[in-house]
Amino acid sequence: MALVVLLRGVNVGGHRTFRPSALAARLKHLDAVNIGAAGTFVIRRPVTRAQLRAEVARGLPFDAEITICQGREIVRLMAQDHFAGQPLRPDIVRFVSVLSTRPRSAPSTPMRFPSSGTWLLKILARDNRFVFGVYRRHMKVIGYLGTLDRLFGVPVTTRNWNTITAIARVLENGAP
Repeated sequence: MALVVLLRGVNVGGHRTFRPSALAARLKHLDAVNIGAAGTFVIRRPVTRAQLRAEVARGLPFDAEITICQGREIVRLMAQDHFAGQPLRPDIVRFVSVLSTRPRSAPSTPMRFPSSGTWLLKILARDNRFVFGVYRRHMKVIGYLGTLDRLFGVPVTTRNWNTITAIARVLENGAP
């Protein structure tokens, strides 16, 4: 099965910028598909995680946290509705955060930030290495997302639910 690569903290606010399409071209021998501009790739040819991690790292002009998961994990996520009951509005974003490894601690869910008043970020559920939530479009949300590393005790990288859906399409249909 395919592997999915998620780079953390790249092409955000003009820092640690690179061209994902150029990295995908460099990984062409692995049948790499670039998903968007946030450093998300589907690798469709067989390769070990260690080999893939080394090749991705060599292709980047800076050090980055590289999270790799199996494509079948993403496909499995699509079969569940972790966002049931959550409003679908332009000011609310659905997201999935991927834990780099199994968490050292597992806080109970759901939770919200801030804990009182109008919520800006809600953690709805955790499924193994995947944390599901919603946030309001607000400047303070990035700080709340940053607390997930401390809550779970491992590096976390976050993607919009639309990106996860695009990954699943590539995995299921083979087309970007």
